[in-house]
Amino acid sequence: MATARTRRRKSRSPIRGKVRLALIGAGGMANGVHYPSLSEMADVDMAALCDLVPDKAQATAKRFGIPKVYSDYRKMLDEVRPHAVYALMPPHHIHDVAVEVLNRKHHLFIEKPPGVNAYQNRQLALHAKRNGVIAMAAFQRRYVPIINQLKKRVEAHGPIHTVEVNFIKFAPDPVNYYGGAIDILSCDAVHAVDTLRYLCGGDVLSVASSVRALDADSPNSFYALVTFSSGVTGILKTNWACGHRVFSVEMHTTGMSAYAEPDVSGAIYKDGSTEPEPYDPAGCAKSDATWHKLGFFGENRHFIDCVKSGKQPCSNIEDTVATMELVDRIYHNVIPGA
Repeated sequence: MATARTRRRKSRSPIRGKVRLALIGAGGMANGVHYPSLSEMADVDMAALCDLVPDKAQATAKRFGIPKVYSDYRKMLDEVRPHAVYALMPPHHIHDVAVEVLNRKHHLFIEKPPGVNAYQNRQLALHAKRNGVIAMAAFQRRYVPIINQLKKRVEAHGPIHTVEVNFIKFAPDPVNYYGGAIDILSCDAVHAVDTLRYLCGGDVLSVASSVRALDADSPNSFYALVTFSSGVTGILKTNWACGHRVFSVEMHTTGMSAYAEPDVSGAIYKDGSTEPEPYDPAGCAKSDATWHKLGFFGENRHFIDCVKSGKQPCSNIEDTVATMELVDRIYHNVIPGA
């Protein structure tokens, strides 16, 4: 699942046996998808957990059989000496912790986005490179089984020429991301931006966009037409002023189209047929568990495999700089009057 910006350089020596993890964070994403994924892996040792809220830390540790609990992550790193660290924190809090972890030469997994902007992402990438460690951002849509199976199927038929990513929601308060510490496009809709990059491949050549505040005090609607060096045209449709939530992708080559809504279903259409070839998210993932269907298990498995082999992940934070840069270009390349 390499992208054009990924550098396949080798990291530290490969790890044999179990990967020893130190975990920072006992919030919703940790408990809902990441730790359930890790707990299924026989080659992972969830050695210790740190959270500033003792009750949350204790409850999470008990649930996943984590033997050690800390309130000071530096003390945890000193004592546990992990192979890798999970830092599952809000984007406006992650930078200092991530830099500390990287400078201690631990491999690092963080939630998206990798900082509040491209500059922070770029600095984390530099720290990872200087310390010779793996650092990965959790853009989990790259690892969704139904999306990747449909992508492979379309590419086998012919080169993809058009990709559309649609992410809509209803959000009555656009500044509800940490009280306005980070904007919608950089924080959450960035999933759609990253998925567009991943499916289109290549580098961004041009961007024409519409950014609007719809019944809101800050932008909540983002549309963009993006051309890539791969020859693919990307269409981004993100809008938080809609009636319900949908995340979906389309991929088109001459004579074949693929559609996927990973929470619900997928389909292939060929040569003008009105009869779809259906795809089932649970069937593609070989599991009905949310963390399997929506790519969370896949991204965590990918990270652990890369830590063990010393190879850079697909969504390493050097690559994701280009995602955050595309966010900037969507803001800065608005069509007059759009």
